[in-house]
Amino acid sequence: WAGARPELRAIAYDSNGVAAHMGCLRRFIKVDGVDLLVAELGLYGVRPDLEGLGIAHSIRFMIPTLQELGVPFAFGTVRHALQKHIERFGRHSQLTVLSGIRVRSTLPDARLDKPPIRIEDALVIVLTLARSMSDWPTGNFIDRNGPEL
Repeated sequence: WAGARPELRAIAYDSNGVAAHMGCLRRFIKVDGVDLLVAELGLYGVRPDLEGLGIAHSIRFMIPTLQELGVPFAFGTVRHALQKHIERFGRHSQLTVLSGIRVRSTLPDARLDKPPIRIEDALVIVLTLARSMSDWPTGNFIDRNGPEL
């Protein structure tokens, strides 16, 4: 997690060491100009020998901790290649997968050879914590107001 600044880290271990990990950071994002407090989820990883075994369901065990942060939603982005993986998890939780949304982030480091921002078309995941999905602002553009976690 060099350079990342998660507020909360979840690390799952088994007899072979680290099995999975995830980070979380409270922040305000803008959904088509509407400010929204979220817990951004990122730095997600599963050890290759455990992929496909349902370890993503462990996110459910984080829900009480995320609720203690006092945010209405958890938010994150994943690449399109993970769509089926995330949607399988979403069938058994309060997670919604949104597509067709552009997400703007600042680069974590200033570089002369790259623009200071990145706009990507990633899958957006929203986990409802204190409010319902009907309270999520409609829109097709999210500004992270900072770098991706």
